[in-house]
Parts: sequence; C-alpha cells; structure tokens
Amino acid sequence: MKKYNLAIVGVTGMVGQKFLEVLEERNLPIDKCFMFASARSAGKAISFMGKEHVIEELTPSCFDNKDIDIALFSAGGDISKTYAPIAAEKGIVVIDNSSAWRMNKDVPLVVPEVNPEEILKHKGIISNPNCSTIQAVVALKPLHDRYGIKRIVYSTYQAVSGAGVAGYDDLKNGIDGIEPKKFPHPIFDNCIPHIDSFLDNGYTKEEMKMIEETKKILSDDSLRITATTVRVPVYNGHSESINVELKKEFNLDELREVLSGAPGVEVIDDPDNNVYPMPVNANGSDQVFIGRMRRDESLDHGVNLWVVADNIRKGAATNTVQIAEKLMEYWSNNDL
Repeated sequence: MKKYNLAIVGVTGMVGQKFLEVLEERNLPIDKCFMFASARSAGKAISFMGKEHVIEELTPSCFDNKDIDIALFSAGGDISKTYAPIAAEKGIVVIDNSSAWRMNKDVPLVVPEVNPEEILKHKGIISNPNCSTIQAVVALKPLHDRYGIKRIVYSTYQAVSGAGVAGYDDLKNGIDGIEPKKFPHPIFDNCIPHIDSFLDNGYTKEEMKMIEETKKILSDDSLRITATTVRVPVYNGHSESINVELKKEFNLDELREVLSGAPGVEVIDDPDNNVYPMPVNANGSDQVFIGRMRRDESLDHGVNLWVVADNIRKGAATNTVQIAEKLMEYWSNNDL
C-alpha cells in the first residue's frame, strides 16, 4: 500500500496522545508525520513510530510547503473553525474531532462501522461525532437496518475523561476534598446531570448533539429521540442505557444474533452469572460492548440495551484514526 503523510493538530492533549498510540497499534501506512500544538509546546520532541518528532507551533502558515495528505484535529472547536479551512484549502483532508463541523450539511459525520460511504463525499473536512453518539450508533445501526427504529431514549453515564485532563483532575483531586475547577459541582461521590451548557429548551448541548448527530449518521430525520446525559465519577468509559422502539416485531434471540454479528460490537449478556458490560471492560478497547438486552414490556416493539465503550479510544481517537485508515484504503484502491 502507498504511504501517506499525516499531521496531528493538538498532539499534546489527551486525545492527541491517544492518536499516536492508536496509529502505532493499527500500523497505518504513514511516511511522514507532522505534529502541531500551541506555542508553549513548540520545540518539544515526541517519539512516534521509532522516530523523534519535533512539535511545531500551530499558525496560519504552518501547513505551507508541507506535503500533507491527512490532518487529524483534536484541539477544540475554536481552533478547528479557524485552522481546518486553512488546511483544507491546501488540499489536506481534515478529520476533526471537535463539534465545530458536525452539523454542517457539507461535512460528512462518520462512524466507519456505520456509514463509511460518506467519507468520500467530503469537501476537505470530515467530522468525528460526539463520543457518546459514536458508541450508540454502532449499536443502533444493525437494528435500524433489520427492524427499523421509531424512537430512541438515551440515558448516559459519562466518564470524566470526556471533559479532558481537567475533568480527570477534578475527580482525582475531589477524593482529597479539593474544590472542582472543571465541573460546576464536585464529581467525586456524585452524579451531575449536566454536560455542556443548557439551552433554551431545557436540554444541554450534549443531549442535543446526541439527538441531532444520530439522525444525521443514520440518515433518518424521522427518528424521534430524547436524551439525558449525566457525568459520573468514573475515570474512563461511557455507559448508556438505550431504550429503542422498533418498527417491526422481533425475536430477542435473533436480535442478539444481529448485534453479535455487527462490526465493532461485542455482546456481553449473561445476567444469570452477573456478566454484563462495565467501563472496566471497555478500558483500552476499541469495541462497543452491549448487554442487559431485554424487552421493554411497556411497548409493542421495545427493547432495552446497555452500551459501554472507551470514550477516549472508540469515542474519539480510534474512530478518527479509523476514518483516516478507510480514506487511505479508498485512495490506494483507486490509485488516488
């Protein structure tokens, strides 16, 4: 396979560091790798794929005179809004991990196990969905294809790592009684039903992200969706209770088989032996784990799912790298 040149924007952050880890694990065909971060990190060296790479400051001219094919961005929405178009104008395909471009009609929102066909529709920018949305749609796509989905009720239990290093520190420091700096309330020994800012409709931005992103990824605006997202005192790994109303009758054993055969899914569902997905199972994994599957007996075609994934890996870094991997495959197969 042909080798490609890669750039990483925001390489010193939690997700940026995970990019490097996942890229090495998956052994993508990379020739050169350029690393960018803020001025305070410029000049520092990072070891990657057996070589030392010097971090460069992210500036409007940093992409000049560099033969870069793909740039992975994870430096926040404001940075992406400013620098992604600059990179795209230079012929670089940006895969962005922020929320900046997700709902832009001209930007594909991609989960490779769900809608890889959208990748080649890009106009220079591809968006990585919200971490909580990614694991949900990996579980929901096979059900939507087989039975059709009418309504979804999301209730999430999201780890502090979803708020970055500051969120992680709030939980760690809270054990010692130190006041939180990231969250509006202590997260240690607590649950906070508040992720991102509140909107006029009473939902938070995180909840509306899940609602709108699910519709876009599944290409179905008719879906009826509601969500409640909660931050919990877990370091890593998001958990979700997903209640689904299907359009067709289903056999629960068949439904389990449908999910067991779906890409990126691992079914862990043996409640008689206390076996079900938990964040500790997902930590360090790229799979989406599903269990506690049971009928919702209050509905004609309802089912409950418990869905768990590593939010920093599958919910951010791995999904972004998978998009890059798939793009390289498309290019190589078409000699682009």
